[in-house]
Amino acid sequence: MTHRVRYMLMGVIPIVVLIDQISKYLVLSRPEFRALDCLDQSIACGRIDVSPFFDLSMVWNRGVSFGTLQSEGAMRWVLVALTLAIAIGFTIWLLSAERKLTFAGLLLVVGGALGNLIDRVRFGAVVDFLDFSEIYFVWVFNVADTAISVGAALLFIDQFLMSGNQSAEKSD
Repeated sequence: MTHRVRYMLMGVIPIVVLIDQISKYLVLSRPEFRALDCLDQSIACGRIDVSPFFDLSMVWNRGVSFGTLQSEGAMRWVLVALTLAIAIGFTIWLLSAERKLTFAGLLLVVGGALGNLIDRVRFGAVVDFLDFSEIYFVWVFNVADTAISVGAALLFIDQFLMSGNQSAEKSD
């Protein structure tokens, strides 16, 4: 992959951020959720039943993945700094990534991290709303979380499952 194509594909990062932020805006603007009124709550602000297995449930997540390591006050800014440092580190890795799957995974992880970082700076918490708990997936998540998870899966596949394959595609 040429440098020109590589830099054009980096446009995926702002696209992920844009889709994530638009989806969160649409959720936050729903009067049923009263999202800004329940910013200090850790339970769902409201729920819209969409199908037998999927709901929209507005939840403020003050932690990291799946609500772990809940943080408020000064710890919020520690999480902001840590997320920013990881996004910068992954961007540096992205710029030197030779394998296409690694490149794609890093694009998604960085885009997702930046989407959630925006929420954490604005609100002190991340907007989560995609709820598949009816099929025993107990966590509520968002578009950025999905990008991070898919990106991490691509990185895992490429780094651990395909790293021994000498014929793996290179991006250069």
